Amino acid sequence: AAPSAQLLVGNDSKDDAAVYDLGDGQAIISTTDFFMPIVDDPFDFGQIASVNAISDIYAMGGKPITALNILCYPVDMDRSPLEQILSGGYDKAKEAGVLIVGGHTLDDTEPKYGLAVTGTVKPGAQVTNAGANPGDLLVLTKPIGTGIITTAAKKGAVNPEVLKGAIDQMVTLNRSASEAMVEVGASACTDVTGFGLVGHLASMCAGSNVGAQIYLADVPVLPGAWSLVETGDSIPGGTYRNLNSVQSKARWPDLSQEARIMLCDAQTSGGLLLAVSPDRINALLQTLERYGVPTRSVIGTIVEDPEHHIAVHM
Repeated sequence: AAPSAQLLVGNDSKDDAAVYDLGDGQAIISTTDFFMPIVDDPFDFGQIASVNAISDIYAMGGKPITALNILCYPVDMDRSPLEQILSGGYDKAKEAGVLIVGGHTLDDTEPKYGLAVTGTVKPGAQVTNAGANPGDLLVLTKPIGTGIITTAAKKGAVNPEVLKGAIDQMVTLNRSASEAMVEVGASACTDVTGFGLVGHLASMCAGSNVGAQIYLADVPVLPGAWSLVETGDSIPGGTYRNLNSVQSKARWPDLSQEARIMLCDAQTSGGLLLAVSPDRINALLQTLERYGVPTRSVIGTIVEDPEHHIAVHM
């Protein structure tokens, strides 16, 4: 069946969320995400999962309003971690102005947690990953490397300060970056999560029928992540899958395998990747600064390319 005319954004463009027009100048945004613990502390895990799920609303330029908990938990396991997970999720939802209004729980062998989130946006004002234009500049609002750092932490192979830096970033809402984007106007946006920086950029390029070029030296990376990549024993399986999936699109002959891995590292609760016209770039960077967004890195450019290649330079 053909999609409803009210469905403004569906899954055909591999976007972050769906947008449905309710009429009378109001549309809703729907999204969901949940996953297994990536850190040991259950409260931190709850916060991270909550921020990560809500981020898809921000990536569309919307305002999150309500959420439903999605929780899998072993029925015979101590309930204290469960309470901490839910408390962490509630804490960040409250910060985002989101009401958690219910949810569903399943007995499972390993805990999993996330949210189904609903947001609002004015029809036509949504920002998708399919609007990038040749000449647009690419801006990233959080460093990458969370997948590598949290995988190392599971093996007890990471400095506590390095892990704290990653957690601090993952529990930071993308609200300020989204508000800056909406105020200035962006051509396209996606948040950088499980498919890694290059993977999400590839989706933007495909959705927009363009290509891109980025510069490794301009991509922000979390402290401690490069040294963990170089040791080679803390690379998430998802990162290797990401690397394999972009081989046909990436053009990076000068890059080391370590650099390619970093650019494909599977992120959790990453930043926004924005495509912005050159005449708005200064206003965006100034607005991001005014909104208190510490990372606002111009990492490359959108180019004409019907094959959707991504060229990565040193």
